[in-house]
Amino acid sequence: MMAQPMPDIASRVYNHTFKLDPIVRSLLDTDVYKLLMLQTIWKERADVPVTFSLINRTTSVRVADEVDETLLREQLDHARSLTLSKQERIWLAGNTFYGKERLFSAEFLKWLKSYQLPAYELTTRDGQYEITFEGSWADVTLWEIPVLSIISELRSRAAMQAIGRFELDVLYARAKSKLWEKVLRLEKLPELRIADFGTRRRHSFLWQKWCIAAMKEGLDEKFIGTSNVLLASQLDLEAIGTNAHELPMVEAACAADDKALLHSPYEVLKMWQRTYDGNLLIVLPDTYGTNTYLQHAPDWVADWSGFRIDSKEPIAGGHELIAWWKSRGVDPKSKLLIFSDGLTVDKIEQVYHEFHGQVRLSFGWGTHLTNDFRDCAPRQNDALRAISLVCKVTHANGKPTVKLSDNFHKATGPQSAIDHYRKVFDQKPVDEGSVEV
Repeated sequence: MMAQPMPDIASRVYNHTFKLDPIVRSLLDTDVYKLLMLQTIWKERADVPVTFSLINRTTSVRVADEVDETLLREQLDHARSLTLSKQERIWLAGNTFYGKERLFSAEFLKWLKSYQLPAYELTTRDGQYEITFEGSWADVTLWEIPVLSIISELRSRAAMQAIGRFELDVLYARAKSKLWEKVLRLEKLPELRIADFGTRRRHSFLWQKWCIAAMKEGLDEKFIGTSNVLLASQLDLEAIGTNAHELPMVEAACAADDKALLHSPYEVLKMWQRTYDGNLLIVLPDTYGTNTYLQHAPDWVADWSGFRIDSKEPIAGGHELIAWWKSRGVDPKSKLLIFSDGLTVDKIEQVYHEFHGQVRLSFGWGTHLTNDFRDCAPRQNDALRAISLVCKVTHANGKPTVKLSDNFHKATGPQSAIDHYRKVFDQKPVDEGSVEV
C-alpha cells in the first residue's frame, strides 16, 4: 500500500464528522499479534465457546458518563460492517512478516475473506459500560482491539468538544513537542530497538499515525515497526507482534484436571510452534506467574528465541530470565528480551542501560507513545488522561478464565478460581506495583 501524507490533525478534530473519521476504518486496524493468534486459534481451537468482556481497571473514571452511548453503538456497528478489501487480502498474502513470505496460509486467508466482527451486548452499570462478545473463539477474538481503540478515541473526542480551534492547535503542538523530546532522548541509545505497541489505548487513529511517522523519521533504523497492521502497510513498516495471555487462559480452561492445568502453558507453546518458528518463538511467561513457569518449563523452551516481560518489574524479570538461560547452558546474548508493560522514556532508558550487552533487547512502546497528553491542555488534563481499559477473555469452554499475572493487581477471574489457580501454580505473594498504562 502506498504511503499517505500526514493530515492536519487539529483541523480534522475541529471539523470531524463520522463519515470522515470513523475510528476503526479497516479490519487491519488491529495489532498483528491478534492475526497471528487467530491463525493458530483457527487451526487448533476454533470452536471453543468463549466470552470476552470489557474491564475498566481505572475504576475512578466513569466511562459511561464520558462517552455517549449512541456514538459508541454507531462506532461499534460501523466496525461490524467491515470486511477485508481485495487490496488488503493481497497485501496479507504477499507481504513478508518476520522475514517470511506467506506467513498466513491460503486456507486461513480464504476463511478470513468473508469475516466480520460478530454481535455484541452493551449495557451500563454504575457509570461503566459492560460490553461482552460471545461465540466461537475464532469468531470473537478480533473484537479486543477495536472496542478498546473506539472507547479510547471517543473519550478523547468528548474531552475536546469544548476546545476552540486555536487551543486545539496549541494542544497538538505541545503534544508533538513532548513526543519529539522523547524521541531525542531515545535517539541517544546507540543500539536501541523499539516498536509502537500503542493501538489499544491510543488518543486517536490519526494521532497514532503521526506518532509512528515521527518515530520513523527521528529514530531511523532504531524504530523497527508497529504492531498496527494497517499503519504498517500505509507507512511501509514491519508489523511487529507475538502472542498474548489469551492463549494460555483459554487452554487452561480446557484442561481436564489440575495436572493438565499446570502444564497447559507449555501446550500453548506446542500449538504455536506448529504454525510459527524463528523470531516468532517468543514466550510470555507471566500468565500464571513467571517463577512457576520457569520452574516447570521443559528443556526445549530454552531453545525458543526469547521472552516478553509483561507484568513483572522489568529489572527483576530481566535478571531472572538471564539466570534461567544460564542455568540451562544457554548464552543470554543469543536471546531476545522484549519489554512492553507501561513503558515511559525513563523506564526504557533504565532497562536499556541495565541489560545492554547482556542480552538482545527490544521494546514495545504503548500508551506513553500514543496517548500522553498530560499537561498539554490543563483545562482538560484529567479527561485526556489515558486509563487502564482492557478487553479480556472471561469465560471459555463453559468455565471462568483466570489470569494471575506477576502483579496481583492485574489478576482477573472469580476470586475462588484465582485462589485455586494460585494453589495449583504455587504462586507466592509478590510486591504489588500500581497498574501502569
